[in-house]
Amino acid sequence: MSAHPQATPALALGIDIGGTGIKGGIVDLGTGELCGERFRIDTPSPATPPEVTAVVGEIYRELLTRDPNVGAQTPVGITFPGIIHHGVARSGANVGQHWVGADIATLFAEELGREVLVLNDADAAGLAETEYGAGRNRSGTVLTLTLGTGIGSALVHDGVLVPNFELGHLEIGGVAAEKKASSAARKRDDISWEKYARRLEKYLRHVQFLFSPELIILGGGISKKPEKFLPYIELETPIEIARSANNAGIIGAALQAQRLNAH
Repeated sequence: MSAHPQATPALALGIDIGGTGIKGGIVDLGTGELCGERFRIDTPSPATPPEVTAVVGEIYRELLTRDPNVGAQTPVGITFPGIIHHGVARSGANVGQHWVGADIATLFAEELGREVLVLNDADAAGLAETEYGAGRNRSGTVLTLTLGTGIGSALVHDGVLVPNFELGHLEIGGVAAEKKASSAARKRDDISWEKYARRLEKYLRHVQFLFSPELIILGGGISKKPEKFLPYIELETPIEIARSANNAGIIGAALQAQRLNAH
């Protein structure tokens, strides 16, 4: 008896725009894993809309050559390091203020010759973690925080994203939290891991009080060294370390594009 043919996995494309690199990949939505290696190009300097848009187009076209099951019908999600409202950038700290007010959804759609979904990079990371990573099978409110140059944040409730949840700008003691509790702040102020942990705990307690999450997931560069700071933090809410690492933006963008494409 012949074996049943293996089902073709549901695929989507994710492209993640960062301050230093722009990377893309094909995502198997069944597993949340990349099909093959991701493709990366340095972010142009200066990172103007025309230059970045051209790189996004180059990455997209390279990905199309990889798999016969990927084509014009495959959903495409693109992350952006800033607030996105109806496809328009409302901030762009890591790529420049010249992005503010730009209709980037239209820019990318015209470059690729097709409809695309654009979302905040931290939102994409949160989606990846709740669907495939540390927040998988968790009901209720799951908060993902990326601790890097600033603090990115994503709030997902029962699998549904609340977009542009900018908790890095919460003020604690009159100062934006990311100026004290981000990974960059620890390095800039040259403080011990224990002192940094106390700062981070103060921020996490404030967030816990405001939103009562079922779980807090910590990602970003600092998540590679949890043994340095987690032992010093006491919190009622469980804390998990993100599992998607540097591919979280690609995976989350692809997932959200597929979800919206299905509706």
